[in-house]
Amino acid sequence: MYRAPVEEIAFTLKHVAGLKPALDAGIFGDLGEDLVDAILAEAGRFATDEVAPLYKVGDEQGAVLNGAAVTTPSGWKELYRRWIDGGWNALSGPEEFGGQALPTMLGVAALEMWNSAAMAFGIGPTLTMGAVEALDKHASDSLKAKYLAKLVSGEWMGTMNLTEPQAGSDLNALRARAEPAGDGTYRIFGQKIFITYGEHDFTDNIIHLVLARLPDAPAGTRGISLFLVPKFLVGDDGSLGARNDVFCFGLEHKLGIRASPTCTMIYGDGFEGAKPGAIGWLIGEENKGLACMFTMMNNARLAVGMQGVAVAETATQKALGYAKDRRQGKAAGYEGTGMAPIIHHPDVQRTILTMKALTQMARAISYSCAHAIDRARVSAGDDAAHWRDRANLLTPLAKAFSTDVGVDVASLGLQVHGGMGFIEETGAAALYRDARIAPIYEGTNGIQAIDLVTRKLPLGGGNHVHGYIAELAEISGAVRASNVEGFGRTADCLDEALDDLTQSTLFLQGLLKDGRLDEALAGATPYLRLISLAAGGAYLARGALADENRTALCRFFAENLLGEAHALKDRVVGGGESLAAAGTALIFA
Repeated sequence: MYRAPVEEIAFTLKHVAGLKPALDAGIFGDLGEDLVDAILAEAGRFATDEVAPLYKVGDEQGAVLNGAAVTTPSGWKELYRRWIDGGWNALSGPEEFGGQALPTMLGVAALEMWNSAAMAFGIGPTLTMGAVEALDKHASDSLKAKYLAKLVSGEWMGTMNLTEPQAGSDLNALRARAEPAGDGTYRIFGQKIFITYGEHDFTDNIIHLVLARLPDAPAGTRGISLFLVPKFLVGDDGSLGARNDVFCFGLEHKLGIRASPTCTMIYGDGFEGAKPGAIGWLIGEENKGLACMFTMMNNARLAVGMQGVAVAETATQKALGYAKDRRQGKAAGYEGTGMAPIIHHPDVQRTILTMKALTQMARAISYSCAHAIDRARVSAGDDAAHWRDRANLLTPLAKAFSTDVGVDVASLGLQVHGGMGFIEETGAAALYRDARIAPIYEGTNGIQAIDLVTRKLPLGGGNHVHGYIAELAEISGAVRASNVEGFGRTADCLDEALDDLTQSTLFLQGLLKDGRLDEALAGATPYLRLISLAAGGAYLARGALADENRTALCRFFAENLLGEAHALKDRVVGGGESLAAAGTALIFA
């Protein structure tokens, strides 16, 4: 069973992602290491002792739809109540509405533990936290006063309603409509699909954030507005009133995260005889809803990245435990009697070391993204702009690389289990099933790569990414200057990878400058993996510089896996023409 790696999480936060220097400098006020350690320890205890034991129940029972009501698996409703009673939903929420206003870094660290213990549980509060941020930044004072405190506490949960049957990732195709009612409210009509926790029994109210079009809205994404639509209408005194005209029409039968209700939601269909039209309130300005929703989506993208880290951590723990117990064949280094535990076989060692390295790299990238978000919030002027650019640069890496790692590591974990991994009773297959959704939702990883190349490489006039690469090169230089024999060829390998990254970056920026967008996009996905591997390798080295016990894993990654960077550069720089030719042939085949 999963045990929260509290010490590993704390080390990465403090010594790799930058929390300790920030604490020492007083950047987060009077927050100190003692409080950070206490929060992480209690989160680890709750995830290990309370959440993890209910994972299998959730996977086996799943969420069930009866009429328009959803029942979650046995014990999950009570688990959620204990979770919010512990104050976990309010960890990074605004103080004005009952939150603890702690750094995002602590929020995502705790989020990793919830998702490692049970991804289907951890995903629900993620969207509530995103709704809190969107409302806090964009909603009117009256909406904040009525809804935020109960969302911050977790007494109510929030959702994000974007996708429609004809509009997956292309929000230009949204058809849901909103009609002004003349009293400051709107009537919402339409269908939304794939709505996570759109209906459930955790809370007595659910607050939906819904994208829809006004009657005179411009075409495309410039004509989308965002609305708050509660399941139950709320009185001025905060009491629940009549049921709103929104309901769950169906639940998806999914590959994984089965305990998480993924709903088809119907708005404005006259539910239970109500006058048609779900009552909603505008968030922000008319036709500016996408900007409001992106506040929530960026939060969700980092949170999804943490799901990748989380599943990878659990899969690694499970594979390592199995490899120490499972006996098979002879091993040259094994001095015991009988068959050797498979952990003594070099190929199994290679596999598990790969899992550990990838997991730690993804964690470091994601925590560094959270650190940039925190620094942007507490900074001003040029410093704030720098950290905003850094958070924007790292968000697609945190989302895409980490979720790819989640799938890869879960697959490797299944492989370590051999035939038993393909059988549900070991739990290895369930982790693989859970992990597979994360590269798809909140913007597929292909979309993240497009965003990285087209929107993030031009940041700061194209200079920000080169400044980031220079920071990574400083880590490589520190490895070389350390003269620690255990690093082996780490510095050389990092320098080669960073040179490949620099060449690839300049190449793509040149294509963008010349207006050759399709050629740039041909290299987007390999480029995202290239920058992630180079950054992750550097972060492993930063950790090893702080703790020599980490040197061996850093060296293993650098000398065994970082060579992929050169092949990725070749794909970025030289693969576009062959992709275009083969793609054209495929289209007309």
